[in-house]
Amino acid sequence: MKLVVQVKLLPTPMQAEALKATLRACNEAATWVSRIAFEEGVYRNFALRRHTYESVKQRWGLGAQAAQHVIKKTCDAYATLRANLRAGRYGRPGSKHYRRAAGKPLTFGSEGGQPYDDRMLSWRVEQSTVSIWTVAGRVKGLAFTGAVEQLVTLAQYRQGESDLLHRDGMWFLNVTCEVPEVEPNADPVDFLGIDLGIVNIATTSDGQIMAGRQLNRVRVRERTLRQKLQRKNTASAKRRLKKRRRKEARRAKDINHKIAKSVVAEAERTGRGIALEDLTGIRERVRLRKPQRATLHSWSFHQLGEFIAYKARRVGVPVVHVNPAYTSRTCAECGHVNKANRVSQSRFACRSCGFVDHADRNGSRNIRARGMELWRRGAQSTAPAVPRPRGTTGRKRGITASDATLCKPGALIPGS
Repeated sequence: MKLVVQVKLLPTPMQAEALKATLRACNEAATWVSRIAFEEGVYRNFALRRHTYESVKQRWGLGAQAAQHVIKKTCDAYATLRANLRAGRYGRPGSKHYRRAAGKPLTFGSEGGQPYDDRMLSWRVEQSTVSIWTVAGRVKGLAFTGAVEQLVTLAQYRQGESDLLHRDGMWFLNVTCEVPEVEPNADPVDFLGIDLGIVNIATTSDGQIMAGRQLNRVRVRERTLRQKLQRKNTASAKRRLKKRRRKEARRAKDINHKIAKSVVAEAERTGRGIALEDLTGIRERVRLRKPQRATLHSWSFHQLGEFIAYKARRVGVPVVHVNPAYTSRTCAECGHVNKANRVSQSRFACRSCGFVDHADRNGSRNIRARGMELWRRGAQSTAPAVPRPRGTTGRKRGITASDATLCKPGALIPGS
């Protein structure tokens, strides 16, 4: 399976200037390629090369490999936009948001990520240095650092491309690693049901509750602080906003990683599979009052599900996604379904048999039972493949985390 290892670069001021100039040139070239693609209606990699390859090399001084990656990056960005528009993430066709996203070429930020392959990047893992191509020439002896586990994975399993990133004044390389998979457990003794929520981030059918009170308080505090700083709109307020950006997201990501690690370790230890709710589209289905919308849209259930899925796949634990309908209203003891069974957010009391339990634990038991039933019917593990970083030039690829920094919403391919 493919994993992405992030290492931090430690460039000297001169090396940092060379890296910054490289990102600036590559992203300016990508914006120009995007405009040509939009005007000519050409969005496929090899076809777009015929229109832009020589100009990109000569005008911005890029090497052959860098020019090819710039063109492919542009094609991938349009493919991602097309998928988002089809999925309705910019509203319905014809809406203001949709027209704004589809009505002009994509543009790339000056510090957007840039892919590198082995012809442009050489690793010296033992010395913790890399040699990297820049528009100012080859930069050798560029130091990097990372956690011990990351460096071990990098040394043993590195394969494919890497993304150069500049974020919050720091430089990173996102490295693709091909890690061998464990043979999946085809005969789990049972399933561990996981109920996902906002008040309680995750509740297992064993009764373990991962409360979200602290995280939710942090989110409210950060949101309130952002509003105050935005209203103030001074230079110091903007500096503070920039310093605090993504802090809430990093905290949520760290908590989700810890929860996923704990859940998968327990399932592996006991020889069980994992049953998760399929919450796809819940934000579109639910209608809430305005004060509650920010809470719903900051709920990172999808990220937690992805973390559980890829960690489970790495150790061979099967994962199934079940229909969540009525799991909060169904009695885990007698199966009676009634809206009145859910007395409050935390309390469940069956109107038929009198069974009383924590509402989230009762729901997780129902999820566990549905997971077992699906498995008995022959359902396969639905743990998805880890999003695949950029492959070799000309091949299809998955979406990596760095894609979010590559471009702004722009144009939909006409006629697509």
